[in-house]
Amino acid sequence: MIVAVVLTFAAPDGMIERCVDSVLAADGIDRVIVVDNGHQAQRRLLDRAVDVITTGENLGFAGGMNVGIRHALSLGARAVLILNDDVVVHTGAVPRLVAALDADPRLGAAQPKLLLPGDGPVRINSMGVTIGRDGAGMDVAVGEEDGPDFETDREIEAFTGGAVLLRADFLREVGMFDERFFLYYEDVDLSLRGAERGWHYRCVPSSRVVHEGGVSALHETVLDRTVYLRERNRLWILVRYRPFADVVRGFWLSIRRVRWAPRRIHARALLAGLIAMPRLGLDRRRTRRPSRH
Repeated sequence: MIVAVVLTFAAPDGMIERCVDSVLAADGIDRVIVVDNGHQAQRRLLDRAVDVITTGENLGFAGGMNVGIRHALSLGARAVLILNDDVVVHTGAVPRLVAALDADPRLGAAQPKLLLPGDGPVRINSMGVTIGRDGAGMDVAVGEEDGPDFETDREIEAFTGGAVLLRADFLREVGMFDERFFLYYEDVDLSLRGAERGWHYRCVPSSRVVHEGGVSALHETVLDRTVYLRERNRLWILVRYRPFADVVRGFWLSIRRVRWAPRRIHARALLAGLIAMPRLGLDRRRTRRPSRH
């Protein structure tokens, strides 16, 4: 059984409906679960054959998606397709991802090619994620015009949580998203945890989705929260997974950022990164184990 889990929170009018309609129309999906971190999805999806789970509070990407993944696994899913509510799935996308998992028992995740919307040349949003020496996660080929150079399957360092098919056995062995991240970098963390255990990941460009994105009015408090989480979580990734030289490089970047607005938020993120170092260092020593092939 292949189960799709769509996470939503206060989506603009029409967005969650477009996403769910594309999933229901796509072949290869046996069940659709919508996890609502807000309180709108149940009403907006009344006429659609989906399971809606309302969390009652905003659990972030990590917590909300984990609710859906647990439900999917309890139903007997052998793979779980996780999707943001601003993604539209192309016909044929899911069977190609399933075929990639079926061909390789140690492939933990198969990611489609995420495309940007709009007229004119088709441009790429993500063909996987790579981690810079400062700990920053970057989408592979973002902004590049789609074409022959991006049509071949490729191994990827990490997958994006925006749209990816996760093998159930991978989730059972490695665990789900670390809910302490709340939002941002939880997908990078899960990817790197899995890699420590010998799992690997692939982008399958013949599987295509459109990452529509949404424009919403964000007040200053939300923007500050975004800056804080991105900076703090980048530091957590550095300490947990990267070489010492990269940790020094990444923290020096955070120190320099304290001079930039919003200074208070950058300082809080730097402090949170420093406070977490003993825990993350212990996790690094305790959970790292030889790769299995």
